[in-house]
Amino acid sequence: MNEPIVARSSLALALPKVAPAIATSTVLILGRIWNANGAEHSVGNAALMVVLATGAAAAGAFASAGRRGDSVIAGTAFAASGGLALAGVAGYADGISLPLLLWALATAVAYGLAARYWRTDRREAVAYERRTIERREDHAHVERVEALRAGAQIEVARESAAYTTALAQALTARAALPGFDPLELTRAGLPELPAIEATKEH
Repeated sequence: MNEPIVARSSLALALPKVAPAIATSTVLILGRIWNANGAEHSVGNAALMVVLATGAAAAGAFASAGRRGDSVIAGTAFAASGGLALAGVAGYADGISLPLLLWALATAVAYGLAARYWRTDRREAVAYERRTIERREDHAHVERVEALRAGAQIEVARESAAYTTALAQALTARAALPGFDPLELTRAGLPELPAIEATKEH
């Protein structure tokens, strides 16, 4: 059984590793752009971001606390809450120190959460590769056994054909000798050969 070979580019392999930093950096940049366009010390904008961040955090807590908590939805909601909080601070603060501090903290938390999923994906990939190798070894073993069985059957058929040919030649040579009696063969336990008898009578 042939397994499809999928070649992944280096960009596709590196993108998941830099995605958390890209996400937090994008939020920081947009927050500072928002700050430059009038969000600095704006109570209304800060209140809006607080409400949105609190709502996203509440949604994440609700999703994770359910009877069948969905970790993907909860993680997305918590990530949105952190991003909104970071954007609110970056937009409201007049300096860059606090937004950079929160950006570093958010990036570290994002990598901490992503590392957990990366480990899970790695374990699943290793388990899948192990199962694939086991299936290939099982198929190879079955193919070897079938090849041996087929070879043995061919060898038996070849030996049987050779034995039959030798027996027929011996009987033909014996029938050509004077005084040959087919009944003696039957009494000796060999099957009667009507074709040879018919040939002898003709």
